[in-house]
Amino acid sequence: MNIERMYRGALNMVLAVALWLAASGAQAQGGLSDPTRPPSAPVAGAVGVAEEIPGTQLQSILFSSGRKVAVINGKMVPLGGMVGEAKLVRISETQVVLKKGDETEVLKLFPSVEKRPVKRRSGTGGAGRVSTRQGGSK
Repeated sequence: MNIERMYRGALNMVLAVALWLAASGAQAQGGLSDPTRPPSAPVAGAVGVAEEIPGTQLQSILFSSGRKVAVINGKMVPLGGMVGEAKLVRISETQVVLKKGDETEVLKLFPSVEKRPVKRRSGTGGAGRVSTRQGGSK
């Protein structure tokens, strides 16, 4: 029984130290920004960050079996759902389409990225070869 008490006492001490370290680490990191925060959310104390990004912003697109959802302005909107007065009518892997009356608005997930086809070199003689070399450097 003495061994059980010693074991429990040691375990309780380890848990107490772990909780203390976790709490002090959380306080020390108070000035760091959250890497999962959407880009539209202002970072506290950041210099040069606009407090508000005007307009409607697509932040994420989620696909699951038989269901498509877009995260627009921080809110999950299913296909057919409403964003203000506009209806979400189409969701693809990189963009969504909102319709309000006769107006159509396309929101792109990565508006500054332009997709272009890859140009392949012809006659290089290496076509079809697959490299099996792994990692490292010369």
